[in-house]
Amino acid sequence: MCIVWKRTLCYSVSMELLPFFLLLLIGATAVAHGEPAYPGYGAEPACGVKEESAVPAPERREEFDGGRILDISHYYREDMPAFESAEGTPGFLRLARSMRNGSDIANFSELRLTAHSGTHVDAPGHVFEHYYDAGFDVDTLDLAVLNGPAMLVDVPRDSNITADVLESLHIPKGVRRVLFRTLNTDRKLMWKKEFDSSYVGFMEDGAQWLIDNTDIRLVGIDYLSVGAYEECIPAHLVFLGKREVIIVEALNLEHVAAGVYTLHCLPLRLRGAEGSPARCILIK
Repeated sequence: MCIVWKRTLCYSVSMELLPFFLLLLIGATAVAHGEPAYPGYGAEPACGVKEESAVPAPERREEFDGGRILDISHYYREDMPAFESAEGTPGFLRLARSMRNGSDIANFSELRLTAHSGTHVDAPGHVFEHYYDAGFDVDTLDLAVLNGPAMLVDVPRDSNITADVLESLHIPKGVRRVLFRTLNTDRKLMWKKEFDSSYVGFMEDGAQWLIDNTDIRLVGIDYLSVGAYEECIPAHLVFLGKREVIIVEALNLEHVAAGVYTLHCLPLRLRGAEGSPARCILIK
C-alpha cells in the first residue's frame, strides 16, 4: 500500500511538472536556434519601459529636391584644413552635456573654432583696423548681396587669378556675384588636413581689375583665402577697401556645373566678428 501510494504520488507530481519541462525544452531549443526564448516579449524590458527601436543611419547629401538645390558648403570635421596650420581643425566640436546613461535631459555641444573656418565670409574688419573698430562686422553685411543670381565660372588651371585671366573670362556687365572654381577643386585641397600654400587665388592686379571693370559685389572661391598666398593681404585690401565687395571662401564647387544659379549664402549674426562660418547653397 505504501509503495503503491509513493508510486502514485510520484506519477502525479511528474504529470503536473510535465508542462513546465516541455516549456523549458521549447525555450532551450529556441535559444539554441538564435531565436527569442519568449516570442513577442523578448524586446520588452523590465518595468514596462520601452526602448527606442534601432535608428537607421542618416543620409548625407549634397543635392536636394531632385538636384534642384546644391549645397556648396563644406561640412565641418577635425581634418578640415585651417589657414597656415598642419593640424586641421581638432577639437572643434565637444559634447559638453550628454543624455547618455540618463546623466542629462538633453545633449548640448560646444563649438571651438575661428570665425574663418571652413566655408565662411569675410567682413571689412578682417584686414582693416579702423573698420573693425567702427563695427563693420559680419552683422553689417548686406543680405541683398549675399543672396541672388550668381555665375559659377571655371578659371584657367595654369595660373593664379590675374587681370589677364579675368579679362579672358568675359564676365558680362551687370553680373553681381561670381564664384570662381580653380585648380584648388581639382586638387581637392579642402579635403587635405594640412594647409597648402600653393593654392590658387587672386593676385592684387586681378582683384583691382575686377573692382575697376565689373559690377561684381560678391566674390566666391574654393579655398581658405581669396588672395593667392604670396599676395593674400594685398588682394583682401583691394576687395574690402571700399566695403563694396563681400568675400566668400572655401566653397565646395566640385559637384556643380558651371553656369548661372540663384545663390543663398547666410553667415551667422556674430556681432563684433570680422568673419563667420556660412551655409551656402545654389538653386538651379
